[in-house]
Amino acid sequence: MIWRKLKSKLQTWFNPPKASQVDLFIFTAPSGAGKTTIVKHLLKTFNELDFSVSATTRKGRSHEKDGVDYYFKSVDDFKKLIKEDAFVEWEEVYEDQFYGTLKSEIQRLLDSGKKVVFDIDVQGALDIKRVYGSRALAIFVNPPSEKVLFERLKGRNTETPESLKKRIAKASRELTFSERFDMKLLNDKLDVALADAEAIIRKNL
Repeated sequence: MIWRKLKSKLQTWFNPPKASQVDLFIFTAPSGAGKTTIVKHLLKTFNELDFSVSATTRKGRSHEKDGVDYYFKSVDDFKKLIKEDAFVEWEEVYEDQFYGTLKSEIQRLLDSGKKVVFDIDVQGALDIKRVYGSRALAIFVNPPSEKVLFERLKGRNTETPESLKKRIAKASRELTFSERFDMKLLNDKLDVALADAEAIIRKNL
């Protein structure tokens, strides 16, 4: 019975990567689905993991630290890095609001002997999966429903009405990509989602 319940949540492709091949764990979801909470829990739970810090041009929030939560860059500096082919993936999510994963960041973590964990947007996750193939396990974090997701976004109170409208539209589009990932993880009850995420990591370390 326990296995049947677990299997219903951890939906995989027919040939998921072998455990010995997995060096990168990619957690992706629309904003508000809870992937950041899950990733932070996994980093506290498994010493084998380390976090891939993304670069961005958006302004840091009061609780965020440069080099810990993000590498905060100016638009000009980010565009310079693009020209230098420094990113394994990057995206202009909104006008002049760029996000990207530095190749040097991934290599730094792999060289240290760690497995790399990503907390990343949907398109970036697909790009990294395409580059690393079976070395990467890509997990899509699903909210219980679109309605719940949109309520979570509204409840943050961190957006202007216009930016919230854009974020909700983007989240709605991203939910349609879930079938393109190795696994889907339902985040309805947080304690269950955290336990399921731990099971994924243990199986593939």
